[in-house]
Amino acid sequence: MSLPWENACVSCTMSETRQAIVTIDGPAGVGKSTISRLIAAELGFTYLDTGSMYRAIAWVLAESGKGTDELGHDEGLATQLQGLEMDLLPPLPGEEYGRVRIGKDVLGPELRTEEMSRLASAVSTLPQVRTVLTAMQQRMGEIGKVVAEGRDTGTVVFPSAAWKFFLDATAEERARRRVRQLRARGEIVPDEAALLKNLIARDLADRNRPIAPLCPADDARIVDTTSLSIAEVVEEMLASIRKHPL
Repeated sequence: MSLPWENACVSCTMSETRQAIVTIDGPAGVGKSTISRLIAAELGFTYLDTGSMYRAIAWVLAESGKGTDELGHDEGLATQLQGLEMDLLPPLPGEEYGRVRIGKDVLGPELRTEEMSRLASAVSTLPQVRTVLTAMQQRMGEIGKVVAEGRDTGTVVFPSAAWKFFLDATAEERARRRVRQLRARGEIVPDEAALLKNLIARDLADRNRPIAPLCPADDARIVDTTSLSIAEVVEEMLASIRKHPL
């Protein structure tokens, strides 16, 4: 029996039924979250933010005080994760991102720090985490009419999605966007060069990890957003979706 990520970066076969799901994958800072919310609102679909789910798990595991290597050898980790209850909640007024209820905790801004981004990328390499969250995401998408955003939604989570997109942009442009985003929140960015370096390192880790590496599905439409506005990207994607109805 193969694991779900072992056939990543391939398209679904012609015999598979296309699901009423939009997948939007891509590296950090490419605008996936904003674009996914707008696409979901336009189509009347549910927005599934898989990245927030990994961040929430990273937050829980960080509380344990164990490093990634130690967690990778923790035989009880899968059982612990399977026992967690998780719900995705809409953003509060004035907030950009949604919240996550995990267990008794409701997490919001604490999931959006650079440290939590790094931790989420690290724990996403753990097979136990991947197995549990992939199954959870697939259950959430069973009824269809979902816009799923993440790193492997088109390759692993929903390989039979009807509409797949992979958003990309240069690392420099994505770093500039991240700086603007942080400053808009009132945060200080003391070292822009370090932010770019960290983003490139995260790209390298995501693209080269052995489990569900970041890559476009063979049947995904690749959209370079480097010189496009959010509105232009959304318009292009909606036109593609409407051109290829179920």
